[in-house]
Amino acid sequence: MSELIVIGGGPAGMMAAYTAATNGINVTLLEKNEKLGKKLHITGKGRCNLTNNTDIPGLMSHVISNPRFLYSAFNAFDSQALMALFEGLVPLKTERGGRVFPVSDKANDINLALRGLLKAASVRVELNCPVYDISYRDVFLVKTRKATHQANTIIIATGGLSYPSTGSTGDGYTFAKELGHGIIPTLPSLVPLLACEPWIPTLEGLSLRNVKCKVTDSKKVLYEEIGEMLFTNKGITGPLILSASAYIAGKSEALITIDLKPGLTPDQLDIRLLRDFETHKNKDFRNALDSLLPQRLIETIISLSKIPPETKVHTITRNQRQSLVHLLKNLEIRPTGNHGYKEAVITKGGVSTKEVNPSTLMSKHIPGLFFAGEVLDVDALTGGYNMQIAFSTGHMAGQSAAKFLQREQINE
Repeated sequence: MSELIVIGGGPAGMMAAYTAATNGINVTLLEKNEKLGKKLHITGKGRCNLTNNTDIPGLMSHVISNPRFLYSAFNAFDSQALMALFEGLVPLKTERGGRVFPVSDKANDINLALRGLLKAASVRVELNCPVYDISYRDVFLVKTRKATHQANTIIIATGGLSYPSTGSTGDGYTFAKELGHGIIPTLPSLVPLLACEPWIPTLEGLSLRNVKCKVTDSKKVLYEEIGEMLFTNKGITGPLILSASAYIAGKSEALITIDLKPGLTPDQLDIRLLRDFETHKNKDFRNALDSLLPQRLIETIISLSKIPPETKVHTITRNQRQSLVHLLKNLEIRPTGNHGYKEAVITKGGVSTKEVNPSTLMSKHIPGLFFAGEVLDVDALTGGYNMQIAFSTGHMAGQSAAKFLQREQINE
């Protein structure tokens, strides 16, 4: 009988298995795919944004759902501890915004390092081994197509519903529910957004840098940040929009406002326009914005401004100019939906944190049942924070499971 079974071979599951094994526990890791870390291969666009080089308050401030629940996990294993673990295996680098990547820019290097850790810790790994049922009666019975495993302790680290092509099909929610746990309704998050504005398809492929995105809901500001976005044929995406989507999830009345010139106040932008208009005073309006906006955006802004494109610049009124300033500072986009789990980076919702001990990640209902990673109702913004959640909760679950088993052995 295995002492510990870890279900799920993603970052959380691999870290949990490694940590428990290095604490002297016999560990079996069950993975439904043909290889470990399948989803890890596509994180950070294949580069693997491993974590964020920040302190614990920095990590906490970027968690959207239940940040306080993660305080113990972050304290036990923060980004500095994670980087220290990998530095001896894979050279790392820190990029803009504290994002940490392997120097090679290859996610596979991180995956190989994790597999190496598992091998060194003598973790038994079973691939192509999906679990289809878990029951508990004094011991856990974990059923696969190959066999029924018995275990004193299990860690469910099966991920969420995002990128189902990588095997994330929500199995962990089913297992948790059958074992008596409540599930917070799930939604795709960090996901490209759909929008109905007719001008958006004409901008497909246009990337905007250093713009400010503000998300409001009934005039309440939910999110505000400066960064990069990209127009698609049906909506918007990019790091700024993916983070914004986390605040829009489940809200039908959200509005996105883009400030195209966040470095200028309205008055400063008006002065800038006056200067440009003076330079181009004898030109048509359509030819007066070249130094202010990307070429592909000019036609759209002119159309939305309601100023006829053939208007001579020197005839543009003060009211027209101020309306243009308002438009440049408040370009409105109303989301109508998103691209769903197939393109979502993470899943919002999951196993209720109220039913899991935050100091151990053990179930409050069943002793010896632990959870780690995206299966829990915790999620964060882009920038390596969700990967850190996976590694921190995996580390804590593995360490807690080892201590639990050691206490059980003493009591016997």
